[in-house]
Formats: sequence, C-alpha cells, structure tokens
Amino acid sequence: MIFNSFVFLLFIFLFFSFWKLANKKDKSRWIYITIASFVFYGWWDWRFLFLIIGSGLIDFFAGKAIVKFPNYRKHFFILSLLGNIGSLAVFKYSSFFASIIDRGFFAAGIQINLQEQIPEFALIVPVGISFYTFQSMSYTIDIYRNRLSPVKNVFHFFAYLSMFPQLVAGPIIRAKDILGQLLQERKANAIQIWHGTKLVAYGFFQKTAIADNLSTIVNDAFSGKASFSSSEFWWITMLCFAFQIYFDFSGYSLIARGTAKWMGYHFKMNFNHPYLATSMKDFWSRWHISLSTWFRDYVYIPLGGSKNGKLNAHKNMWVTMIISGLWHGASFTFIIWGMVHAFFLSVERIFNGAKTFPKNRISDLLMFVLVLFQVLLAWVFFRANDVQQAIHIVGTLFLFTTESGIFSVYTAAILFLCLGILSELTYYLKCKSERVKNISKINWVEVFTVSFCVFSSIYFRGPEAAFIYFQF
Repeated sequence: MIFNSFVFLLFIFLFFSFWKLANKKDKSRWIYITIASFVFYGWWDWRFLFLIIGSGLIDFFAGKAIVKFPNYRKHFFILSLLGNIGSLAVFKYSSFFASIIDRGFFAAGIQINLQEQIPEFALIVPVGISFYTFQSMSYTIDIYRNRLSPVKNVFHFFAYLSMFPQLVAGPIIRAKDILGQLLQERKANAIQIWHGTKLVAYGFFQKTAIADNLSTIVNDAFSGKASFSSSEFWWITMLCFAFQIYFDFSGYSLIARGTAKWMGYHFKMNFNHPYLATSMKDFWSRWHISLSTWFRDYVYIPLGGSKNGKLNAHKNMWVTMIISGLWHGASFTFIIWGMVHAFFLSVERIFNGAKTFPKNRISDLLMFVLVLFQVLLAWVFFRANDVQQAIHIVGTLFLFTTESGIFSVYTAAILFLCLGILSELTYYLKCKSERVKNISKINWVEVFTVSFCVFSSIYFRGPEAAFIYFQF
C-alpha cells in the first residue's frame, strides 16, 4: 500500500474512524496500531509479515533477556544482531554476494552457479526491510548500552516497530523518542491537526506534482530512450534526479510526520533543506537525518569516531559511508556512491583542518555551488543501472557539449524542476519565519497554500510511481 493511492486514503479514513475509541487505553491503542500497521504492510505482500513479526519477536525477547540475565546479556545481544543482520543478508544481499563468488570462481576457471541455488523467495526484497530492521536493532543496542529499559508488553513494542506512517520508508524513529508517547492517550488539538494537514498536503505536492513529473526525463535518460547525449542534457538530467529523489523521499517523510501528527505523535524532521548546504558535512546533517544520525550513533562513534588521530577518523568515516551505500542497495553503484561521498568528506576535512578559506557570504556561495556539484556527481552512481553507465555519464558531463531541442522536448520536466526549486525556497523562508515569529495560528495564507498543494497534487499529478526509497 502506497501513500499516493486511493487504497491508502480509504485505509486512513477507516483507521481514524475507530482511532478515538482505540486510543483511550494503552493495550487497545497498541493492539490497534499494530493490527492496522500489519494490514498496511501486508497489503503489499502478506507473506513477508512473518519477517517483521519474527525479527521483532527476537528483539522483543532479547531486550528483556539482556536485562533479566545479566551474565548472558552479550549472548542475547549477539542473537539480536544475528537475527537482524541475517534477515538482511538473506533477503537483500544473498544474490549480490553469490554473484560475486560466482565471478571469482569463474575467473579461476570454475563454474559453481551459486546464484542459481538461492531460493526464489529470497530474491524478493521485502518493502522497507532496511528501515524496520535498523529501527529494531537500535532498540536492543540501546538496551545493551543501558540507555533504554525494555518494554513489558509485546504490542507496545510492535506499535513502535511497525507504526504504519513510517514503516516502509522512514523516518527511522528511535525507541526512546516514541515508546513514551505510546504510553498515554495523545489527543491532537486543532493546531496539531492543521500542522499535520500542512505536512501531508506539501508531502503529496512534493511527490505527485514534482517528483513524479521529473521522472520522465530521468527515466528516459537512464533507460536510453532519450534522443540526447550531450553534457548539457546530462547536467539537466542529474539536476532533475537530485530534486526528484529529494522531493520523492522528503514527500514521504512529510506525509508520515503529518499522519503521525493526526494521531497525536511527533516524528523528528528527516530533511532540512539539504541542497542549501555549504559543506558536505552540512549536507549530511540535513539529508535523511534519521539514517545519518543512526550511522553516526551506531557505526561511526562505536568505531572510534574522530578520536585516536586523524587517520583513524578518516578510516571510520570511509567504513561508515561504504556501509551506508550498501544499506541503500546490493550493488557496486551504491557502494561507489558511498565512497564518493567519503572521498569528498575526507578532502573537506583536510582543507577545513588547514583553515584554507575565510568564512563570509562569498565563500558560502562558492561552497554552496561546490557542494551541489559534488552531490550531483555522486547521484550519477546512485541512479545508474551499472558502474559502466555511471562512468560513461561522468565522462560525458565533462565534455561540455551542447545540443538543441532539449528544452522543447522536456519543457514540462524543466518547468516542474523550476517549480520545485521555487517551492523549496519558499518553504525554507516560511520555516525560517515561523521559527523567528513562533507562529502557531491558522491563517489564510496557509489555507491558500494547502489548497494549492492539494489542487496541484491532483491536477498536475505525474505518472504514478512507488516511492523510490521503497526499494531500500
């Protein structure tokens, strides 16, 4: 079930029809959220409900056992990690690593065809497996670190793990942020409902009106259907993809946060205008915040972070970014995407350490352009079908060739790109103004904006497509 579908609208209507009644008591609230979330997830493929239920039960009981049996706490913690990493290994990475092994043996003159021996069910990547697996892992990790107490009721745990607004594409919520909210009846007031409505409306606008319309030029380019091949065309394409993936994922996050607001819950911001960043470090503090902070807290810092010398800091960052790339997909293109970001982050850290550039508006503008350039280059590997295509595109970008007809063929996509950039700048200025003025009342400007977003989402609706991050 995807947000931009009639089925989801019907689901939301039915869910909130009984929400007030179910929300009065803890157990009924947890059970209702869990059942509704399982229906939401099972609508895609009910067979994979066993995976989220199975891995969830392992972490629920492992969390309790870590506290109850302190002498064996490490054993139960390892059991939890093996369960989570094992499910990812089987369903997301088995085919990828089997193909690598096959190629290795083939190069040595031995043919084993390990990839063909993988069961058919393991070749299907369950929707959202990387998201809910990381969410479940953080629960037991925090318990093991004595930063969280295990919950007593299994439905309390599953209400946290499977909460449908963020289940399949984030944000990745932490147990410490949501378990407490689930312990009490939370009634959304008029301002919260309106704030949630604004988030949902703008989220649908980002997804259906902008991201889906940008997909035309991007899909044509990477599938080879486009009749253009110049540097100019590929720079326009990469700019379109940069905003397509941003508005696609940001749109989902906004809809998730808005729906949670209607329920009375608060999810943290997942995107903070990343393309306004003036450094790569700044970019990663703004892009997919729930994932970047997850890797920071559970991978980078445990590896040693920036302690123990500059060389170790660079090494830890490279490991973290490579794992981040692999998290996104079982492909060398994603791994290289992570390595490209690691390279730019390393170079930036070296120059920052040398304090090469003065800090002023001109340097900020130059850094903004540089960061956008670096991010666009990295996106080539993220979107390319394979490494060979990515290398070819990167080479083409620096030929500085032009050709006529691009704007006439892809007029709509380029116009929606401009509309998307304009809406992002407007949204940024609005958020900045609200932080300064602390606006909490409904006004007619907001009513008009929400109406425009709803109208645009319907009237300018692009080709219907699932959210890009569903595949991760």
